[in-house]
Amino acid sequence: MTTRLRYALIGTGSRAQMYLGAIAGAHADRAELVAVGDSNPGRVEWSLRAHPQLAGAARFSPEDLADVVRAHRVDRVIVTTPDATHADYIVTALDAGADVVVEKPLTTTEDGVRRIAEAVERTGRDVRITFNYRYAPRNSALREVIASGEIGQVTSVHFEWVLDTAHGADYFRRWHRDKGTSGGLLIHKSSHHFDLVNWWIGDVPSRVFASGGLRFYGADNAAARHLGPRPERGTTDSPLRDAFSLDLREDPTLRGLYLDQEGFDGYLRDRDVFDPGITIEDNLSLVVDYAGGPSMSYSLNAHSPWEGYTVAVNGTAGRAELTVVERGAVLLDADGRAVVDPSARPDGVVSEDARPVGERLVVQNHFAPAREVPIPVVEGGHGGGDDQLLADVFVGEIPDPLHRAAGWEDGVRAVVVGLAGNRSLAEGAAIRVGELALGAGASAVAGVPARVA
Repeated sequence: MTTRLRYALIGTGSRAQMYLGAIAGAHADRAELVAVGDSNPGRVEWSLRAHPQLAGAARFSPEDLADVVRAHRVDRVIVTTPDATHADYIVTALDAGADVVVEKPLTTTEDGVRRIAEAVERTGRDVRITFNYRYAPRNSALREVIASGEIGQVTSVHFEWVLDTAHGADYFRRWHRDKGTSGGLLIHKSSHHFDLVNWWIGDVPSRVFASGGLRFYGADNAAARHLGPRPERGTTDSPLRDAFSLDLREDPTLRGLYLDQEGFDGYLRDRDVFDPGITIEDNLSLVVDYAGGPSMSYSLNAHSPWEGYTVAVNGTAGRAELTVVERGAVLLDADGRAVVDPSARPDGVVSEDARPVGERLVVQNHFAPAREVPIPVVEGGHGGGDDQLLADVFVGEIPDPLHRAAGWEDGVRAVVVGLAGNRSLAEGAAIRVGELALGAGASAVAGVPARVA
């Protein structure tokens, strides 16, 4: 007989809907939602109405998480709250007696890393971090190429990720625009990318130098480009609206989760991307050294006309190149809208013949012609990775030679690049991962000598 684990979920924003849908549908035989919480009670009620099979779950306030875990005999807590709160909820859940499944990033601070490591050691419980991009067939295919030894020992990686003026702009409308809440894009977004590289090459970062700034979004940049008056938010009938404005009324999910719930907490999901007060960067470049010898050049741009990424992995026997176009241009649909996140909603992307959506993996050995590696076609969000990730989270019994399931240790190894990068931006110097105040346990899993914080 299949055992159903008892779950609590905290944080009922957009990302939580994937987990709620899985518990209500494909994985109902493995999971039971016994409690759900959010600082905004309206968002909880909307989410449960959207998934009526889960309507019997107890509602709770975030500060009551520990009591809920004990009272409802919760096996696992799913954490999908704003990034800066992850460490608090992870530690609380572990100490109360539950395992944790947490959305990336693991946390946003050195103190958060240290506290999580200490809680894992103290309780002996499990923390899973959901790096869904590991499960995308294109990324799995690149790992297989590298692991096969076909290009020899990896010497360097070049990784460029571009976010377009719909998806990239969205980080500057919502809570992610505040570095204190999100850690900036080096933490919130790039931890995905740093995890991929760690996983692809089987190595751990040792030193980071970063450069970047806020060069496109924000009030100062708008003034420098003479953009003129701006609407305070996108959900308005103001004639000042433009292609950077997001009208929450046009999307029933965004309206239900955010616009209709503003009365509870005043949170605005559709602020203007050229507001004052934005504290994160939109252009970032890094050089990362790895303990085993390779180095990486990395760049992130959040205002590109197309969205996707290019990766080149150089080795002693050749080179592998992965090119992915998730949206070739930000084009409007018949109703005048564009999908915000093309990786999560590929079905809604308007194609552009000049830069067709697709992916290509090419491998070339020294003194040999290039060959294209076939990539399996899988439907679904994030390159087909979401469904496979959910199966791994809720079923977790399928042997995987690629070792795509990620634990808290992988979360540490990914987030330390962003932590060191943010410190490098502030200090203008290269930062060794060993200089971060991670504590002995986290330093050990990050691959650096243990040190007392």
